[in-house]
Amino acid sequence: MKIALIGYGKMGHAIEALAAERGHSVTLKLDKDDVWPAAIDADVAIEFTTPATAVDNMLRCLEMGVPVVCGTTGWYDRYDEVAEACRKAGGRLLTATNFSIGMNIMFALNERLAQLMRGRVEYKTSISETHHIHKLDAPSGTAITLQEQIAANGQRSAESIPIKSYREGEVPGTHTVVYDSEIDTITITHEAHSRQGLALGALTAAEWLAKAPAGVYGMDDVLNIK
Repeated sequence: MKIALIGYGKMGHAIEALAAERGHSVTLKLDKDDVWPAAIDADVAIEFTTPATAVDNMLRCLEMGVPVVCGTTGWYDRYDEVAEACRKAGGRLLTATNFSIGMNIMFALNERLAQLMRGRVEYKTSISETHHIHKLDAPSGTAITLQEQIAANGQRSAESIPIKSYREGEVPGTHTVVYDSEIDTITITHEAHSRQGLALGALTAAEWLAKAPAGVYGMDDVLNIK
């Protein structure tokens, strides 16, 4: 599989190294100051950049007929716009707030726990997330996904579920959901040990998307969790 890397920071380097191990080739590497080519020779693009540039990058890939996997967060207020552009172009788009396979399992657990805790007013719910100091968006897209899941499955407002964000050193990412009462506390946590889990998940998604029909997808489709 031929891969275009849109964004060549730490995640881009991690994906490139793992891609070689899995028998793939990186045919294009674009960083923030690079000039886009007229065409992209790739089976799929993997986009990890910034909230300010992600939407334009995805739209360019779709215009060029290149399927795109996007791991950037902080742009989801424009999700409907990008999804509609993908459908109109007959393209392929896969986005996720977190590509870690373990984190996506936690998403499934989070939804189920919210269902079980529905109506348990004695418990106060909160979320915390910790990332490296270079992360631009806060709260993280992953934390917002957790919040939205709890709100939808627990039938409550997202605003009633506070998120605390911390930026420390080079922490890859830790997310915790807490249900706390006077009697006891229930906690679920996902702690990433490195960027390797995100790189593996992004490559797994790219391998899946390269063979998928036209459409807009998420990691649920890749992992068949639901």
